[in-house]
Amino acid sequence: MSSAANRPVDVAHLVSVMREKAPLVHCLTNSVVRQITADVLLAAGAAPAMVDHPDEAADFAAIASGVLINVGNPTAEQVEGMQAAIASAREHSTPWVLDPVAVGGLVMRTRLATDWLDLAPAAIRANASEAVALAGAGSGGRGVDSTDDVAAAEPAARDLAARTGGVVAVTGPRDLVVTQGSPTQGSHTQGPHGQGRATWIESGHPLLQKVIGTGCALGALTAAYLGAARSAGIADHDAVVAAHAHTGAAGTIAGRVAAGPGSFSVAWLDALHSLTPDEIAGLVVVTEA
Repeated sequence: MSSAANRPVDVAHLVSVMREKAPLVHCLTNSVVRQITADVLLAAGAAPAMVDHPDEAADFAAIASGVLINVGNPTAEQVEGMQAAIASAREHSTPWVLDPVAVGGLVMRTRLATDWLDLAPAAIRANASEAVALAGAGSGGRGVDSTDDVAAAEPAARDLAARTGGVVAVTGPRDLVVTQGSPTQGSHTQGPHGQGRATWIESGHPLLQKVIGTGCALGALTAAYLGAARSAGIADHDAVVAAHAHTGAAGTIAGRVAAGPGSFSVAWLDALHSLTPDEIAGLVVVTEA
């Protein structure tokens, strides 16, 4: 891999771009996390929309900056809306993010998420167990909780990136973002000369795991960063790294003042909003592998 492929991600610049563009994110997500997802997007600088009716989803995906598909607790009607949104996103070159919540242990969502891999998601955001299960190498975690280590999920993440041609992010105590570029893939994902990339992000706080919807909201923020970055000609990989850095940096600050999960949730939202781009970049350690 060339030294150019190992260039550092300019997190501060990407945060500035995302806030300047204020991307509109079309969220087809589970009912448990709709409010925190909308709150996180607004706090970070994006605009949320929760449009999942089958008769509206395609139209909205066509005008959105990015689309989130979260399979947390799908109804039959919502699945129909998701399929329409994915088709429209592909038709209009709108980046869409797949969040395969709790795949592996439940047959329907696992089948849906696996089938959608062939529809070229721009990014997949998953915990380690979800990534392993989605790649067909495991049975999933304990519900929405991971029972696998992020480093152990790296081969599965690389397999998924190669299959989809997109970016795969695996969250945990350290987050991993990978692409597997090739000369035949689109320019949004690959590194110089079609080479793949792997980036580790160190940030956050353990209380992020004690607040419902933080990971799901990260999927929506990933869609926001992708939409903003593409409008500025910035690689998808860098956008996904920046979304994780923004989320983790806010978690670090919230953890310093919170007494528990309740106060952490409020402090996290405040930090997503108030941290400057340079502060976000300074609160994370980003390492190109």
